[in-house]
Amino acid sequence: MNFMNRTNPVGVFDSGIGGLTVVKELDQILPNENLIYFGDTARVPYGSKSNETVIEYSKQDAKFLLNKNVKMIIVACNTASSVALKELRKSFDIPIVGMIEPGVKAAIEKTKNGKIGVIGTHSTINNKAYSRELLKQNKKLQVYEKACPLFVPLAEEGMIDHPATKLIAEDYLTELKKKKVDTLILGCTHYPILSKVIQEIMGNNVTLIDSGKAASSIVESYLQGRGLRNESHQIGKREYYVSDLPQKFKTIASTFLGKPISDLRKIDLEELF
Repeated sequence: MNFMNRTNPVGVFDSGIGGLTVVKELDQILPNENLIYFGDTARVPYGSKSNETVIEYSKQDAKFLLNKNVKMIIVACNTASSVALKELRKSFDIPIVGMIEPGVKAAIEKTKNGKIGVIGTHSTINNKAYSRELLKQNKKLQVYEKACPLFVPLAEEGMIDHPATKLIAEDYLTELKKKKVDTLILGCTHYPILSKVIQEIMGNNVTLIDSGKAASSIVESYLQGRGLRNESHQIGKREYYVSDLPQKFKTIASTFLGKPISDLRKIDLEELF
């Protein structure tokens, strides 16, 4: 792999702003990598769509990034990871990292009582992606899952400290709290945006697993192990693309990342077909 390949960007896609939780982590551990982010804000959320639609959208998102000459793709969307990852790996000859396996690995390492909770979109929970993988690794685990569909729109609207968010979170999480889980997988990359209220309700004795954070560590190991890590001493370039509502994305993203986003472009959906 020559130096030019090393400097090719890492591609990240999500249905909206959720994948920024992955970007934030990559900023910390791989600051020299060039990143291209695509948020499909015109078609968010993916979690309420059929499997066929999620696969179709995910392939379009991946193709968009491949046309930007990325060296690997991070599927920073748990719904797409649970439904489309296998299809993406079959369709494209490029390293593709999803959210499920890294999140599972981190949860198993952290749990002490073997009771693990998983929250995610309807699609992720219905596909049982996390419970299947967790029980494959350890049959003795007790896994409790809960769909939290309203968390995505709340995060997308930036309603992080809104009283309604706390009420909805309490309604969703009470059941898991009663099960005495000691580890909770945030099975959607939007959810870490709401981690403060989730932690408050679950209590400090419960470890929250950010699947995006876990995936970022895998990306670092992968690039290092294959000689693909960008060895430049300069901070990497960040390019952001969305399919709708660029100003809203910019406002929420700048707040979440703690710095302004400069290179943001809106694309037409036709460019994905």
